[in-house]
Amino acid sequence: EREAERRAELDREYVERFAARVRELYPACPPGRELVIAEHACRKYSGRVGRSAAAKSLDAAAINLAVLAHVRHAETDYDSLLTQGYDRGDARAEVERSVHLVLDQWQRGPRGVHKMVAGEIPHLDG
Repeated sequence: EREAERRAELDREYVERFAARVRELYPACPPGRELVIAEHACRKYSGRVGRSAAAKSLDAAAINLAVLAHVRHAETDYDSLLTQGYDRGDARAEVERSVHLVLDQWQRGPRGVHKMVAGEIPHLDG
């Protein structure tokens, strides 16, 4: 029982560190959203990006993937497109610009300054 409690505490600490890294990379992310992203991405036995070795090291590229997936599902009509019969690739292409606009907004700090971070998701031109 003590071992299970210790593992649960370590997992909570990891989720909190993951959320803090999301906030660091996306300072204009809506308040509290970093924890939602971290809890989803880091769910045990999910096979999600948050359980990968890169994410456990809080690698920017892994964090970016988790945030991108969250934005795709929470900030666009991606899920609706899937239920309408779009295949995944077509649905992703349909919402890609919207996803990148949100990511760009979330990466801007309080003064609108864009933080350049290794592993950053590239912007779309035009």
